[in-house]
Amino acid sequence: MDTNTVPAAGEAVQLVYRPTTADLTEAIRARSSRTPAGRRRRRLYVGFAVLFLALAVLVTLVRDGFQPLSVGLTAGALSFGVTPRLMHGPQARAFGALLERAGETRAVVDDTGVQVITADTATRIGWTAQPSYVETDLAFVMLSADKQSIGMTVLPKRGVADPADIDRMRSIFDRNLTRVG
Repeated sequence: MDTNTVPAAGEAVQLVYRPTTADLTEAIRARSSRTPAGRRRRRLYVGFAVLFLALAVLVTLVRDGFQPLSVGLTAGALSFGVTPRLMHGPQARAFGALLERAGETRAVVDDTGVQVITADTATRIGWTAQPSYVETDLAFVMLSADKQSIGMTVLPKRGVADPADIDRMRSIFDRNLTRVG
């Protein structure tokens, strides 16, 4: 990989890592818990779970005992209750082949944006393209401004050479992006 294409501006932080399904799962989970669209979706699932559970109780009370319909409604309530927590992994695994093909990835974060270089691509992401970010224990996740925050960039903290680079990255993000959550 040609490091001459990597900008070396003032306070640049470089990451080197291999993207994993766990990285993407972490990013999807962070996006869904900290964006308005993700929170609305989770509330919708919880609302349906409560509705199905209430219907199961109502059917049980009206029909004087537990009925097969009550069992089905309770199962539906459980499904709606756990689906939001379980859907992130399958979503991330759907991109498994792309992650594998990316191979070693280099990312450079500086005050002009983020450059991500893989075996076959080089992408420059300006701050206006993804104007907000979420920090998790394992990664920084940059998010696009669209309602669903479809566009995102995952920068795993394990990719930095020096733990002090995490604080430097946070400082760069705080100067240029809006922290979510």
